[in-house]
Amino acid sequence: MAAFIDKVKIKVVSGAGGNGALAWRREKYIDKGGPAGGDGGCGGDVYFVATKDMSTLLDFTHKSVFKAQRGENGRNKNCHGKNGDDLYIKMPVGVVVKDLKSNKLIADLDHDNKIVLIAKGGRGGRGNARFATAQKRAPQFCEPGEPSIERELELELKLIADVGLIGMPNAGKSSLISVISAAKPKIADYPFTTLVPNLGVVRKPQGDGFVIADIPGLIEGASDGLGLGHEFLRHVQRCKVLLHVIDMSCEDSIENYKKINNELEKFDIELSKREQILVLNKSDIVDCEHANEIKDEFIDKFNLKNKIFIISTVTKQGIKELLDYLYIKLDEIEDIKIELDIEEDLASIDNDDSEFEVTKLNKNTYEVSGGKLKRLASVTDIRNTQQIKRFTNILDSLGVYEALRECGVNNGDTIIVAGIELTYDEEYY
Repeated sequence: MAAFIDKVKIKVVSGAGGNGALAWRREKYIDKGGPAGGDGGCGGDVYFVATKDMSTLLDFTHKSVFKAQRGENGRNKNCHGKNGDDLYIKMPVGVVVKDLKSNKLIADLDHDNKIVLIAKGGRGGRGNARFATAQKRAPQFCEPGEPSIERELELELKLIADVGLIGMPNAGKSSLISVISAAKPKIADYPFTTLVPNLGVVRKPQGDGFVIADIPGLIEGASDGLGLGHEFLRHVQRCKVLLHVIDMSCEDSIENYKKINNELEKFDIELSKREQILVLNKSDIVDCEHANEIKDEFIDKFNLKNKIFIISTVTKQGIKELLDYLYIKLDEIEDIKIELDIEEDLASIDNDDSEFEVTKLNKNTYEVSGGKLKRLASVTDIRNTQQIKRFTNILDSLGVYEALRECGVNNGDTIIVAGIELTYDEEYY
């Protein structure tokens, strides 16, 4: 059986925008053809797509870094670079996405075919043709493309099932799911047989069906992280109905029932209020009179009345009555919507990387570093006075010179910006 993985960390990188081109129209018989540098293409976006064809995050243990395509650089003759292809990553339905840098949830893939933007691709830079005006007919500069966005993410799978089977280890949950669905979980006579959730589809007489989840066994203290702890509890949060399976052959059936519900209440008060049906299992090894006594005791103590069934997964006693009741209940109850605090604006963070850092290398030399400055330097020809003028104007607009003055820069000091050396002149700046 394939491993069930329900929590992984991955990295996604959107595509960077291509640089604009610095080019001129050079054709026979056309004098002073003017600027003809095309724009760079936009980088590809990264999207997550929910699909019911996946049931585990196992694939992401083999590959954990995903990159969208970069936009092409602009070319001459006003030819724009090609946009990078968007990247669509398939995810199981039920995945919740957390941004590890902000530690906030940014997406909930709670239904099939849901598409969520995770990282926006960088905008392509403008070619010099874009900067031509009546006053400036031959702009000697272009624009770099915007950077990519890198995001460290945690993916957590919360199973999407209509019915969740809960109960103490070895209560018979795996046996029940094997009887009422096509699922064939591993079954053995020892505690914690189920170490991973098993999903099964139960077909109704009218042809449609519902999904049932056999969840790993729960022990006292699970809400505090003991045993399988939260690894169990997060998988029942979306279930419309909980089937609480009790082993009638166990002497502590009443106490076990209390323990499970106590853990549910401590973990999530809303979960403890969910429709719960009690299933008293193993009637094949408990005599009828004793089984009815146990049933009456549960009714008296917990006011369950119509929500309690005596069954045997071996002889299939009571299975039909249980399923008939389930069909009615599932039709009556609306789908469960978990109210998560989703920061959707974080999913479309802009590609601004204008932050910079000033470092004093020695008495008369300062270095300025930053992503946007590095990209600007990459499209700046230091031999061209017009390009240098634009470069310094952008430095001023970003607050670089103000930061240098705060660090004590003086006239004549050397400023190194992404490999470009400038001499500081207070009157000029």
